[in-house]
Amino acid sequence: MQALFSWIAHYGYAALFALLMFGIVGLPIPDETLLFFCGYLIWKGQLRFEFTFLAGFAGSCCGISLSYIAGRKWGRRLVHHYGPRFHFTHERTRQVYRWFHRIGSWSLTIGYFVPGVRHFTALVAGMARLRYTRFALFAYFGAAIWVGTFLVLGYVVGEGWERTSEMVHRYLLIAAAIAGGALGMWWYFRSARTNRTRVR
Repeated sequence: MQALFSWIAHYGYAALFALLMFGIVGLPIPDETLLFFCGYLIWKGQLRFEFTFLAGFAGSCCGISLSYIAGRKWGRRLVHHYGPRFHFTHERTRQVYRWFHRIGSWSLTIGYFVPGVRHFTALVAGMARLRYTRFALFAYFGAAIWVGTFLVLGYVVGEGWERTSEMVHRYLLIAAAIAGGALGMWWYFRSARTNRTRVR
């Protein structure tokens, strides 16, 4: 962790761009913590808000775009090959794609705030063949809100950025667990109801 902070302290905007890009792609990089830290550096006068925001926004957009491209090019092939091992049938795959085209685009925006989710939403969007213009609208809008929110929080709390970052991360994990449980229950009951309808 300290090494990442040192990179940002030494290389500034370029380091933030690269770290967020690789973090969004899926490498184990504490994205929100880095944004909190950058907000703190803005508070100290070591970084400027507008350049920090642009670097974070650009890095996030590049990272999520790479995931979208990967999902579009290789995602379906991987699901077709490995999906049956995890009971992920062709019909279930089609249901996910249909859901994503109806309302799943919003997960590209909201997913930034849910640990672990932002790494997969773009992959699913690419696999579902979501139009790039629609993907960009929701994904880049979410990136702007996400980056701006945590930079501002880091700036507002100043020297308390580390404690606040840990607290926010803990609450986000709790929210993610609740949302995941609710979504799992909804999916289970929906599948059970569909199966009963087919039996009749």
